[in-house]
Amino acid sequence: MQPNPIFFRLGPITIYWYGLLIILGAMLAAYIASKLSARNGHNPELAWNLLIVVLITGILGARIYHIISSWDYYMARPGEMFGLQMTGFGIYGAVLGGLFGVWLFARYYKLRFLEWADYCAPGLILAQAIGRWGNFFNQELYGPPTDLPWGIYIAPQHRLPGLEGFERFHPTFFYESALAFVGFLILYHLARNWERGRLWGDIIFIYGLIYPVIRFFLEGYFRPDAWLIGGIPAAQIVSVVFFVFFGALLLIRHRHRRPSMIYTPGDPWEPPPPEELAP
Repeated sequence: MQPNPIFFRLGPITIYWYGLLIILGAMLAAYIASKLSARNGHNPELAWNLLIVVLITGILGARIYHIISSWDYYMARPGEMFGLQMTGFGIYGAVLGGLFGVWLFARYYKLRFLEWADYCAPGLILAQAIGRWGNFFNQELYGPPTDLPWGIYIAPQHRLPGLEGFERFHPTFFYESALAFVGFLILYHLARNWERGRLWGDIIFIYGLIYPVIRFFLEGYFRPDAWLIGGIPAAQIVSVVFFVFFGALLLIRHRHRRPSMIYTPGDPWEPPPPEELAP
């Protein structure tokens, strides 16, 4: 049975599974961030205000990444780059856009950027785990053909060129969803229980190690439709860059730690009064 990408339709109003799951994941991420931040003395409403900003910047980042990855297509169809009916988003673009939104939010409210990035990290990877099921309903993000019992049926109109003669394929979306959920359990456990030796930013930096490993593995073996640069999946290149960047940040910051970097549970940071900032 072929899944239906439409969750609900009433007259001109159509709600798609993909969009519904993205919103569900985002709301769960905001709920988790509100609980983690409240444990440190923050007003939990801040996390819900942050959700609005991150949704906007994350969607824009995801869309821009996708446009770059399909530049030849959009060069010929510039009117399809943005609009209400646009489809196609890139996870790495969503992450970068979302982090930019957190930075803007923290700057506006005079909060620690890395502290709030830590609150967001577990929910971010959980939202990715949930959102990937939208690919199931859209009949996309599947791997090479397989005879394994958990292979999924892909309708002929959704099969990639050269794979029209096959019916069942690796459920790449499920592999990523399951691995991302494991990543969520790890990050959530660390966010709630790791105190000694922890620095602000450690949780988001560890996210920057976990997700690239997941994506590198899947892009190399289970993405026949991968965007290639010089014959190498672009997401693998980005994954290596992310892993090296965040790994280096972890090592350097722990080697050169300062008191302001140290995680202090139950002690929300507040900016000094203006008179203390004056030269």
